[in-house]
Amino acid sequence: MNFNYRFRAFSLLTAFCLIGLMGCTNLEPIEDGFIFDEEVDGNFIPDNAPELANTAYNNLSIFAEQNNVYSLYEHTSDEMIPPTRGVDWGDNGVWRTLHAHSWDATHAHVLSAWNDMNQRLFGTQSILAAQPLSDRNRADALFLQGFYTWHVLDLYGQVPFRGFNDGVNVLPRVIPRTDAIDQAIDNVEESITNLPSVGPGLNVQGSKAAAYTMLTRMYLNKAVYKASNPAGPYTHDNADLMKVIEYADLVTAEGYDFEDDYFSIFEAGVNSEVILYSNNGSPQNRYYMTLHYDSPLSGWNGFTTIAELYDSFEDGDPRLGEDATPDGSQYSGIATGFLEGQQFSDDGVAIIEQRGQTPLIFTKDVPLSGANVKQGIRVIKYHPARAGKYIMLRYAEAMMNKAEAQLRMGDNAGALATINAMRTARGGAPMASIDEASMLQERAREMYWEGYRRVDQVRFGTFNGAWTGKDPSDASRVLFPIPQQALDSNPNLEQNAGY
Repeated sequence: MNFNYRFRAFSLLTAFCLIGLMGCTNLEPIEDGFIFDEEVDGNFIPDNAPELANTAYNNLSIFAEQNNVYSLYEHTSDEMIPPTRGVDWGDNGVWRTLHAHSWDATHAHVLSAWNDMNQRLFGTQSILAAQPLSDRNRADALFLQGFYTWHVLDLYGQVPFRGFNDGVNVLPRVIPRTDAIDQAIDNVEESITNLPSVGPGLNVQGSKAAAYTMLTRMYLNKAVYKASNPAGPYTHDNADLMKVIEYADLVTAEGYDFEDDYFSIFEAGVNSEVILYSNNGSPQNRYYMTLHYDSPLSGWNGFTTIAELYDSFEDGDPRLGEDATPDGSQYSGIATGFLEGQQFSDDGVAIIEQRGQTPLIFTKDVPLSGANVKQGIRVIKYHPARAGKYIMLRYAEAMMNKAEAQLRMGDNAGALATINAMRTARGGAPMASIDEASMLQERAREMYWEGYRRVDQVRFGTFNGAWTGKDPSDASRVLFPIPQQALDSNPNLEQNAGY
């Protein structure tokens, strides 16, 4: 490698780091493969847009981790609890503080999620700066730029933004969330024309359906980001809600539909619901993080759900899960859905917890601290014997967003029809009525543990309430703090209220 190439690669890498903290803890590339043309008018021009776009999609793998981004959306919500069991999962309180809403600006996952998101947001700028740049790769960059902008503004309330050729001494400008949501929407809407129209398949890159689904999410939450107080109240504009319905219907027009077997959505192979997969992210953390030590996979005996979510299901709801089946799988005894009560192997023998030599019985009661190894209902959406790629976007979210938009516009009958089309397709019973409280519950029943719950709770005004292991929290918790290292590096950033 010649000196000029090393300098150019290091310059880009430095910019990646600066956009994150600004400054990052180490100088490691997001992925290998940066190739640059010679300088043009003093600027460095990437000449490998297709490779950069592929790398950008591969980097969606950060969403499959059990910590960082995922932990900010799920551990802070009423769907998941990270009980400390003896010394297991203590980790200096990193999990407990998320669940209890007592994090601060030095929290490791708050910092890592900030870096991960902002580095990848800046990576979209490298695609847009490439020459030559195809219409498709430009659309890829715009879609991903809108995608990451939305995540940063949702979690942190402000977005640092740097041009690709800004010098390393130029501090990123900071976009407040009231403006950042408009920019994110503009990015994704502009991408639509040159994204492909593809129906269900093993899709690992952007498509019109992926853009439409993200836009249902953005328009549904727009009122949250436009509010003068981050904690609300939120006033939903009917024009925005109509956009949610419009884009949801466009997803349907692309050929997507509900699967009649709920857990087949999370298995390998093509189904009618998944719109976007992570090509480089395995779902294995989703089952390792919850399975007991005595499972055939020797899980990590970590995270569980709480009684409030489990008890919200009606008897017979197929989304609750099913018993393990003797299908010849090497993973005997692992069922799908919620694992509660005595656990059995496929041949019907009660499983014994080896450390205490007592029956392995998962209980609903689970404390945040001081739990034993059997407390807490485990959750298996991706079965280890059948799991496919990690899912980023699926049809049910677009339809749930549509139903909520209908409800907020006063069309209760329309909302109920949309919800019941989904429930009956799964083989479940239709709902007799719908209101805001039951809508929030239904969103949890459909999308539990999929890395989105915090967003719903903020929008419905329940995020600062109380549930198992958590007391009521301050309204400021609807936003995470800007990491202290970022504040120290970029004076354009301002700490969020309450920190």
